[in-house]
Parts: sequence; structure tokens; C-alpha cells
Amino acid sequence: MKVEIIAVGSELLLGQITNTNAAFMSSRLAEIGVDVYFHTVVGDNPKRLEEAITIAEKRANVLVFSGGLGPTKDDMTKETIAKHIGLSLVSDDEALKQIEQYFERSKRGMTENNKKQALVLEGSEVLPNRTGMAPGMVVEKEGIQYILLPGPPHELQPMFVDEAIPYLLKVNGKKEVITSRVLKFYGIGEAELEHRIQPLLEKQSNPTVAPLATAEAVTLRITAKASTIDEANQLIDPVEEEIRSIVGEYIYGIDDDTLSSKAVELLKKKGFTLSAAESLTAGLFLAELADEPGISGTLSGGVIVYDEEAKVNQLGVEQKLLDEYGVVSKECAGSLAFNVQQKFKTNVGVGITGAAGPTPHDGEPVGTVWIGIALPNEKPATYKLLLSGTRNNNRLRSARFALYYLIKELSK
Repeated sequence: MKVEIIAVGSELLLGQITNTNAAFMSSRLAEIGVDVYFHTVVGDNPKRLEEAITIAEKRANVLVFSGGLGPTKDDMTKETIAKHIGLSLVSDDEALKQIEQYFERSKRGMTENNKKQALVLEGSEVLPNRTGMAPGMVVEKEGIQYILLPGPPHELQPMFVDEAIPYLLKVNGKKEVITSRVLKFYGIGEAELEHRIQPLLEKQSNPTVAPLATAEAVTLRITAKASTIDEANQLIDPVEEEIRSIVGEYIYGIDDDTLSSKAVELLKKKGFTLSAAESLTAGLFLAELADEPGISGTLSGGVIVYDEEAKVNQLGVEQKLLDEYGVVSKECAGSLAFNVQQKFKTNVGVGITGAAGPTPHDGEPVGTVWIGIALPNEKPATYKLLLSGTRNNNRLRSARFALYYLIKELSK
């Protein structure tokens, strides 16, 4: 099977929403060993949609459409496909009944155009919509499978998993699967990471290794194809071990791990509580942790000590320490971490101070950041950053580096 996913909707082209449906379907198709060759996005325009279909038919034999099945005039996906492949649209009794029942339950009047959602391609296999109104459908014409799905993700995703995937498995008769494992890195750039593992990239075949930089981290996706998930994972394991032997010190997690989720996981595993004193980040570090569910038993609190006076009066940092070393220093970061640990009586204290920009601070250049981490019965560990970027980018990166170094300290 060669699949092309065609997302229909002008809102996608205008940037009003993100095409998460394509990413979701591609990942699910990879799990059953079906290759997605192209992603196409087209607006709510019959002529341009037909042009996209004509192109797709030349390079794929499974066309998956998302969106354009609703009741309004600009919902024209099934009408365009029906005209293109020479099929009529007929009303599906079960779909119409479900739509009518929906309006009865919600005690709303059903307008005539809502009946349009019950129209399906003649002779198609109807895919029931259990979370919305418009049904999906599948039809084959001259060796090409046309799969039509609604646009809202909460409708598309269960329909794709429960209806479209089983259909494709039945048609395909293919048992090969593809699975991936994502290694997540921090503190190393994409270019350096690729350079360090270049010999591995040059000899790859199955599994394959692909680097990718995201807003939070640099990742390596290891992808293997095999008869079963277990066999694919057995192919991935030695590749992961080789990568870890080269750049393992920068790995903080795998797959769905984030910096904050991994930090919280390690804190909970050790039964530790945490507090933080933030200067330049002004609460960004604590906000990242607070995004994690179930954090209340771990996160005790913190203080924002943005200026020198607050550091002294609110947290008890010694004035003579600041006079001697400055607020952008390892000594200040260590004192912040230790003092907040004592103030909140937590197992772990984190202190962050630095010069975010746009001008130098306390004699230190823009991007100079110090992070202190105090663990039980240990002298605070300190880390220096030399960042380059905008003011707010430096602040956000400082918060995430603090999470990364917290993970490193908790992993020792």
C-alpha cells in the first residue's frame, strides 16, 4: 500500500489550526507497516481538491481524506470525490437516525442541511461516527481505496483506529509492522549530535536513525520494520545501546518523556520534595513542573527573587556574598538553592540567576546563567550557561536547563 493523506480545510492553510490528524494517522499506519508517502493540504475549493485527487491517484493507491464532511456549504469533500470517480451520493438510514437522535437528546432543532451529513458514496462501506454526526466511508474504484473521515480530531481518531485500520488490515493482508523509539537529548545541539553519531548514520538500514530538533529537545528516532513489535524492538535495542555509549550523557528520556515529566518521575521515585528560588526565570521553572499532574505532593513552593534586595530580605542571601561575587555567580546560585531548601524544608532546592538581556547584568554578559541544585546533605552543585538568543528565549532555556541538570543530579 502507498498512502497519501489529504487534509481538506482552508483553516489549515490559513494557520488557524494545526494538521494534527495527519501526524496521528501516519503514526498509526506505521504501526501496522503501511507506508505514508505524501501529505497534502488543500482548501475548501472543489476545483483545487479535484486537482489534488488527480495528482494523488498517480502516486498512491490509498487516499485518506480528513475534513469536509459537515453540513455547511464549504464542506464539499464527498461531493467532489463522488463527481470525480463517477458515483452518486445516497442517504444512509443508520447515519440519519443517529443524527436525528443527537438533536433529540440535545433538545435542539435539526435544520435541513444537517441531513447532508448522512449522505455517503453509493456502494461504500460506511464507518460509524460514535463521537459526532458525520459518518466516514470507504470505497474502492479502479484499484484505489478512497477513505473519507471527519475533520474534528475527537471524531477522526477513534473512527480511524476502530474502523479504518481494521479495514486496511483486512484489505492489505500484511503482517509486517513498523515501530519507533525516540531518544530525547538536552545540552547538545542537533548538528553536534549528528556529527558524533555519523558512523552509525552511514551504516543504517534497518533500523533507521533520524535526528530531529524540537522546541524542547533534540531527538533521535530509531525505527525498525519486522514481523512483530517484539522483533522490531529487538532490532532497536542494540542501536540504542550504541547511541548511549557515544552520547548517553545527554539523554534524559525516551518517547513521551519531557524534561518536566522526567524530573517529577525521579523526584517521586526518591520521595523528594522540591522548592525553587528564581531570579531571571521569574517562575518559569516552577510553572514547567506545575504542568505535570500529581505534582502537589512533590512541589512545596518557591520564591521569585528578581532583584538583589529580594534575594537578601526574602531568602537571606548574605549581602557580603553578593558584594564579593555578584548576583550572576555560582556563589549566588548555590546560596539561592541552599536557602530555599532550608526555608521550605524540602529535600531539594533549586536556584536560578543570570543575565537574560538585552543588556549585561552586574558586569556579566547577556546569556550568562548560573543554576544551583541542593540535594540532601550535599553541597549545592552549580552549573554555568552561556546562552545566545532573545531575552525570553534565554529565560525559557534557563528554566529547561535547570530541569535537565536536576534530572542529572537525581540520576546519580
